[in-house]
Amino acid sequence: MTSATTLHGSCHCGQLNLQFSTAQDPASLVPRACDCSFCRKHGAAYISDPAGRLSIHARGGALRHYQQGSNNADFLVCGCCGVLVAVVFEHLSRLYGAVNAGCLDGKARLAEAVPASPQMLSADDKISRWIRLWVPDVELSMSDAEIAAV
Repeated sequence: MTSATTLHGSCHCGQLNLQFSTAQDPASLVPRACDCSFCRKHGAAYISDPAGRLSIHARGGALRHYQQGSNNADFLVCGCCGVLVAVVFEHLSRLYGAVNAGCLDGKARLAEAVPASPQMLSADDKISRWIRLWVPDVELSMSDAEIAAV
C-alpha cells in the first residue's frame, strides 16, 4: 500500500457529494452487493476500507436518512433525485460508513461485485462486521446552499 487514491462520487443531481480515499488499488476493492430488498431495489453494492477515509457533503437540505432491517444503519439518500450514496452507523461516538459503488464517478475501475447477505446476521453480528469492514470516522457535512434545479 502506497499513496492514497481518492475516488469521487455523487447522487444524480449533485446535491450529495462524496470523497472516498484508500491506499488500496481500486481494482482490488470488491463491491458487496447486498441482497436485501432495499439494496436490490437501489442496485447497491458497497465498498469500504477500514484504513480509508470517507467524507460526504450534502447541500440544500437534500440529505435523507432511511432505516430498515435491524434499524442500526442509516442509508443516505438524496431527497431530490433518490440516489442512495452511502450507508452509515454510529457506534461509541464513531461514525462508520460504506459507499454505494454505483454513485462513484465512471473513472473508478473496481473488482466485480459479489453477493452479500447481511440480513442473515443478527444485529450484533452486523455491527461487528461493519466495525471490521467499514470506514471509521466518516465526515458528514451539510450546507444551506440552494438546491439546484433538476
